[in-house]
This record gives sequence, structure tokens and C-alpha cells, in this order.
Amino acid sequence: MSTRTAKKAAALKAAEMESKFAGLRRFNLIMGFLHLIQGIFMILVSNDTTYPIFTNYLNFDLATRSLSPNPELVYNLRFGPAVAAFLLISAVAHFYLSTVGYERYVANLRKGMNPIRFYEYALSSSLMIVLIGMLTGLWDLGAIILIFSINATMNLFGIMMELHNQHTGRTDWTAFIYGCFAGIIPWVVILLYFLGAIGSGDAKPPAFVYAIIPTLFVFFNIFALNQFLQYKQVGRWKDYLFGERMYIVLSLVAKSLLAWQVFFGTLQPS
Repeated sequence: MSTRTAKKAAALKAAEMESKFAGLRRFNLIMGFLHLIQGIFMILVSNDTTYPIFTNYLNFDLATRSLSPNPELVYNLRFGPAVAAFLLISAVAHFYLSTVGYERYVANLRKGMNPIRFYEYALSSSLMIVLIGMLTGLWDLGAIILIFSINATMNLFGIMMELHNQHTGRTDWTAFIYGCFAGIIPWVVILLYFLGAIGSGDAKPPAFVYAIIPTLFVFFNIFALNQFLQYKQVGRWKDYLFGERMYIVLSLVAKSLLAWQVFFGTLQPS
């Protein structure tokens, strides 16, 4: 290949990449508005349904001379604004990536990483997992903090996966494996509470919760599958930017599914 031909090929490839980045910029902007519109709707239209958050600090019982948990109501969480919050967190992230953060976004994409994605998921998906848990009766403040934190940790392992593999000759799966371990724990706890509620006689979860748990469990795991396919470079996932688009689509679909299932299940105005 001549020098001129090589330069022409490089220029065409550079132009193609710039076109892909510009497409991602528009895509993020559109997704930002889709999240924003849904979030505003949830705030304006949802009813005042609340779920309680308790503490269970130990209390000394003088009659029995023993320690026992003392449930106390800390806060009644309005579910409408809480659902809106994870949609609005995503909207902010998409707007940032398509505006003031665009140059850094492109620089990271060229290296095969996007830390902002996982920071956003650490907040939004962790709030989602908390709300799913509350629907099954997970109302203890300590448990809520723990499942939020371990789900956030799962997403931070996603950053470590992309960061580590900037400097390896072959894919290092350590962070991915640790992230999968962290990610499954909240679902184990949610399943325990869900099955416990089913087996407790009349105190069964609402019917819509039966749909939320399997659908959101599947979508949470598809995110991990997307990263797996990226690093295995299967089919179209050989292009990191294809996996990036898949993350964006999965995020919108998962958040929208949870939001609308909760809305139609319990947040519709009477």
C-alpha cells in the first residue's frame, strides 16, 4: 500500500469514528430527554403512595431483662419522587455526556471506557434495587443502606474492569467476577423477602411485584452480558461503541420498565 493510500485510509477511518462519536452525542441527548420527560411525569402525576423505613435498634426490656429490637419509623418515602429520581439521574448523565462532558467522553471511548456510565449506574441502579426491595418488605434502614452500597460497588467494579484492561495483553476478568458476586447479593436478599412474603398467609406482595422481580433481574444481568460480549469481542461487540449504544438502550428500557410497572401498579392517581 502506498503512503498516499495509507493516509487516505487513515483519514476515512478517522472521519468514520468522528461520525460515530457525533451519533453517540445525539443519541445521548435524545435519551436524556426521554428520561427527563418520564421523570417529570412521575413527579407531577403520581399519587402520594409511601413506603416506611424503620430502624431496629436494640432496646432493653426491663420486664424480661433482655435486649430486643425496637422498630421505630424513621421516614415515609414517597414512591413517585423516588421513581422519578433514578430517571432524572440518568437524564443528568446523558445531558452531561452530550454537552460539557463530550470531549472527555470521546477521549475515554477511544480508550475503551466510560466511567461516567458506571458512576451514574452506581446511583440510579442502586436506587432502583432499593425500591424493588421495599416493594417486597425490605424496610430496615440498615438493610437499605447495605443493598444500595453493594449494588453501587458492583458498578464501581465495572469501572475497574475497563481501567485494568487498558494495561493488559489479554483480558483480565477479575473485576468482572467480583462485580458479578457483588451484584447477585441484593437479588438474593430480595428473593428471600419476596418468598417470605408469599409464604406468610395474606401478607402477599402486590401482583405487579411478581412481574417486576423477574423482568428487572433479567435486565440487570443483560448489562453484565453486554460487558462480557464486549471483552470477548463477539460479533458487533468487537466495536466498543456498539456496546456503548447497547448500554444506553438497556438503561432506558430497564428504568422505563420499572417506572411504568410501579406507576400502573401503585402510583396511578385515584
